Amino acid sequence: MRIVYIHQYYCNPGMAGGIRSYEQARRLVARGHSVDVITTDITPGARDMGWKVTDDDGVTVHWFRVPYNNNMSYARRLRAFAEFMILAGTRAARLKADLVFATSTPLTVAVPGVLAAKLRRVPFVFEVRDLWPEVPIEMGALRNPVARGLAGALANLAYRNAAEVVALSPGMAAGVVARRPGTPTTVIPNAADIDLFTVDPEAVRRFRAEHRWLGDRPLMVYTGALGAVNGVEYLVRAFGRIRELDPGIQLLIVGHGREWESTKALAAENPNVHMWEKVPKSELPVILGAATMSSSTVRPIRGLWDNSANKFFDALAASRPIAINYGGWQADLLTETGAGLVLDPEDTEQAGEILARHLRDDLWLHRAREAAHRLAVERFSRDMLFDRFEEVLDRAAGRSPVRSGG
Repeated sequence: MRIVYIHQYYCNPGMAGGIRSYEQARRLVARGHSVDVITTDITPGARDMGWKVTDDDGVTVHWFRVPYNNNMSYARRLRAFAEFMILAGTRAARLKADLVFATSTPLTVAVPGVLAAKLRRVPFVFEVRDLWPEVPIEMGALRNPVARGLAGALANLAYRNAAEVVALSPGMAAGVVARRPGTPTTVIPNAADIDLFTVDPEAVRRFRAEHRWLGDRPLMVYTGALGAVNGVEYLVRAFGRIRELDPGIQLLIVGHGREWESTKALAAENPNVHMWEKVPKSELPVILGAATMSSSTVRPIRGLWDNSANKFFDALAASRPIAINYGGWQADLLTETGAGLVLDPEDTEQAGEILARHLRDDLWLHRAREAAHRLAVERFSRDMLFDRFEEVLDRAAGRSPVRSGG
């Protein structure tokens, strides 16, 4: 099967960011499919016009430089979305395909996906990574009624024309069906890349030895975006309390985003909090291997509980407990299995006390690591979830796109 795969922010392991699309695309190629990924190049540097084509383990990747970062104004980001929408639509229309697959965000990727599928008269499959426009509306980021209406129309366009929708969490799937009842929807969360996160203990020992502030001290890590939804200052405030209780425990934040500077300013008051700029995905395994516990945070907004953050599954892949400060399906998993901690969404003093106690509890840490490993192997392994993904594409290719009215 020839698959056109549209993802505005595709990353491979040499880049900083999630590699879901890379892993799925290369596995499709290994199964005998051909895959053309259409994406943007957002690496720093002068902007060269025109497409660049590369090979990522057999996947043909089409790159067009469209500048984007989280520090841009809302208007400038919308411009980047619109620019890619036009470029991707033009490029996709020129490629032969038996199926077109598009993954959000942004929601605008649905437009070139739908148009290319219609032009080629092939099925369209849409993947929902964040529930738009519901989440930005709940956050107060999408207030303009016209913008809300347009976002809702884009969601309807995607769901109406999709032979099937892939959702990254049960809550996202429920949101899709609530907006458009009857939409065929399959939940395929982010995955645990177990092989990638299996690291040499000697590399972990060297990492700890190279950083004098760490040594043999307990280490909590946060790896990922520092954006408006993440609320990473929660951890910094919790570590204010932890330092009072146990000044040996360290926190390492590795990432990037528009709240980097404000988080760094808050962290400057605590010598136990360390911040590093984002690193390629390939460098994360040793960092998590050196960690005592990982973490994932969001602001106290109910709609954010339905996330499927890569950092959650990276922790499982590394057999590391993870602490989160939100409810929902991931909190239920941790409570059910003992693979981590569910902290109060707002009480950072209490969170600090709970973390300080567990980061020194060797028996609890051992059991939590075993539980995390079991989740990675039995429920979230990349290979297992890829099989489910390929089944969706095969199923979609065997029938015409859904064409219900409205």
